[in-house]
Amino acid sequence: MNANISPSKQKLRRVFGIVRKETRQAWRDPSSILVAVVLPLILLFLFGYGVTFDPRFFTVGLVVEQPTPESGSFTAALSHSPYFRIETARDRRTFEAALVAGDIHGIVVLPADFAEQAYRGESAPIQVIVDGSDPNTADLVGNYLGLLWANWLEQESIGRAQPLLPTAVELQPQVWFNPEASSRHYLVPGSIAIILTMIGALLTALVIAREWERGTMEALLATPIEIPELLVGKLVPYFLLGMGSMALSVATAVLLFGVPFRGSFALLTLVSAVFLLAALGQGLLISTVTRNQLVAAQVSILSAFLPAFYFSNFVFEIDSMPWALQLISYAVPARYFVSTLQTLFLAGDIWSVILPDLLGLAAIATGFFTLTAITTRRRLE
Repeated sequence: MNANISPSKQKLRRVFGIVRKETRQAWRDPSSILVAVVLPLILLFLFGYGVTFDPRFFTVGLVVEQPTPESGSFTAALSHSPYFRIETARDRRTFEAALVAGDIHGIVVLPADFAEQAYRGESAPIQVIVDGSDPNTADLVGNYLGLLWANWLEQESIGRAQPLLPTAVELQPQVWFNPEASSRHYLVPGSIAIILTMIGALLTALVIAREWERGTMEALLATPIEIPELLVGKLVPYFLLGMGSMALSVATAVLLFGVPFRGSFALLTLVSAVFLLAALGQGLLISTVTRNQLVAAQVSILSAFLPAFYFSNFVFEIDSMPWALQLISYAVPARYFVSTLQTLFLAGDIWSVILPDLLGLAAIATGFFTLTAITTRRRLE
């Protein structure tokens, strides 16, 4: 009967046989469900709630050398700010030890001639001292104090015949794509890419490495099945699991974290599918080379998660890195996926951004599967 079946149909039957086998094995294996369902939710909650670049409460020491109505007004404005908790004193030396110890984030000094300088406009009437050992916090404190100072000047000048010190530049900011200026809207889409990178690599690396350990892979390769058929059959069940994880992550981002989605779901599905092919291909390559679950897990973290975290623009700016590291980033799939996800979520279907990312992911996926096929054949020989 088999002699009457065409070679193409025989190949399809072999592929479908492997797909059925892998699907049953994945369904019976708790670790696959754990990696595909539980792990992305845990990581997404950690990134969504634990990582933020939004301003927080800052403790500052306010030095008022000579109380005046103007200094009292500024003190009230600073006290009512949602970003600052203030402690007051008459001498800056009161707060110097606390600033050095990190107990406060900055010192604001209102000199004795604060009111006179504000009316004359000859020099800056306040002094802001921050701890530069943490540049991010220092910038946030300085920027928000600058905004508060500008708002206070504007309010105090209303109804006065003699205006207070004018600001040198009048800023009228206009924020595109993320008008709430919420870091969560920026971080959550990027975290999905990081999570899918690790999940995609682990799904295939651990499960298939287990087969190498148990010897079932050699028995399977002893059959007439060809290498491309084997790779496709192994890939399909975990590809579907990965797409399910992607759908779960996107639903959590939109429904729970309130991240807007302005792009096309069809385009998101396409880019996610190509990215998963790259991630799963990397896992296949790792399992083929290592053939050991413990080693495969370690290599997956070192070669998938860490590069995705550092070279994806998720936290660290690639443009600020040395040129050699920027070149390395082009080989990291998460670089392209983070860019596409942030674009689809916050801006929409911007093809000038998405198309180069899609081509980069396709090239990397092709490279991983080619290396896997070559490595598997050499292992058999």
